Amino acid sequence: MIVKDIYLSEKYPEAYMTAYISYNSPELKNPPRKAMLICPGGGYDFTSDREAEPIAKFFIAAGLNCFVLRYSVREKAAGSAPIIQSALAIKHIRENAEEYNIDPNKVFAIGFSAGGHLAAACGVLWNLPEVTEALGDAPLGIGRPNGMILSYPVVSTEKPYTHEGTACNICGSKDPDDELRVRYSIDKNIDSTTPPTFIWHTFDDGCVPLEHSLMLANALRKNGVPFELHIYPHGVHGLALATEETSSGWDANINPHVQSWTTLALKWLNECN
Repeated sequence: MIVKDIYLSEKYPEAYMTAYISYNSPELKNPPRKAMLICPGGGYDFTSDREAEPIAKFFIAAGLNCFVLRYSVREKAAGSAPIIQSALAIKHIRENAEEYNIDPNKVFAIGFSAGGHLAAACGVLWNLPEVTEALGDAPLGIGRPNGMILSYPVVSTEKPYTHEGTACNICGSKDPDDELRVRYSIDKNIDSTTPPTFIWHTFDDGCVPLEHSLMLANALRKNGVPFELHIYPHGVHGLALATEETSSGWDANINPHVQSWTTLALKWLNECN
């Protein structure tokens, strides 16, 4: 496996992605793989290690090549910086598809919590003026994924359901006005260009309420966008793989029932055109 860091823009020196590429030897001659851009959570305050390399290791073993995005956080998240960076990341993956042995028509994004907001923004807010400007004369939509996997995602930046820290950081304000909140609310900006989506959440989530995923599913349905939604009856926020590997020593982060989301997501990926 080849592991390397890739910096995407001189404008954002703090942001980079780590590529995890399965070596394609002349002997193996493997066909092009699907690609997965991984957006860890952390409220746009930090990027969680539990939702980074362990996720890449899982999907590499399942036959994908992976890229973990370490995007701008806190005050540096203002001005749609993480969304621009995610678009630049997908653009880079597609433009270097041959080198990475990737099918450029099968590039997906996965995100967790606030990273779920970012992964969703890849597919929903891809045409914000500042995003298209950052991509220059590249083909329209080059930064939009072919599908999204959203794990206990922050969807709305509007009250009463939003995770306020996430909303303030991505809006670049300690007290965002209604216009900003609507601008970054995923459910308010879905249209027919939104890619197919896989969503999972837990009923018990006390940090990012289940209503986020329900509002997202409703908006996808209204706009005719195919989706798959799984709601687990029990489980804390931030479960990641829900295994011991991503538990950080907390028993509550190990949930055998919720572990099934990975199997379901892989089935969805295999069926996603």
